[in-house]
Amino acid sequence: MIEQKTLPYRILSVIVDNKPGVLFRVTNLFRARNFNIESITVGTTEQHDISRMTIAIQSDSRTTDQLVKQLRKLIDIIEVRILNIENTVFRELALIKMKAHDPTSRMEITHFANIFRAKILDVSK
Repeated sequence: MIEQKTLPYRILSVIVDNKPGVLFRVTNLFRARNFNIESITVGTTEQHDISRMTIAIQSDSRTTDQLVKQLRKLIDIIEVRILNIENTVFRELALIKMKAHDPTSRMEITHFANIFRAKILDVSK
């Protein structure tokens, strides 16, 4: 059996113009080079016309550097940085809506949320 070498995670911070088609062009670059995007998050910055993409990939440093150079050539790309993995915090977000028909169910849901350090945003009837 051949042992597969696991490549390290790389986190890219890509500052782009907030325009239609920019996300497609960026992800298409990854697709064309046969890269799998492990995670991607996109949101506007303090300036409404600028967005930040945070992209996680598994890659060696040489390949990542080449990918960064290719990203910088794309139209609407303002800045590309490789984030230091030791100084980066990873978070996952899930919004879950649950129904608790009685106080016991509500207490159980709250108990499980506390175990996993989840935050309950709203309790309503």
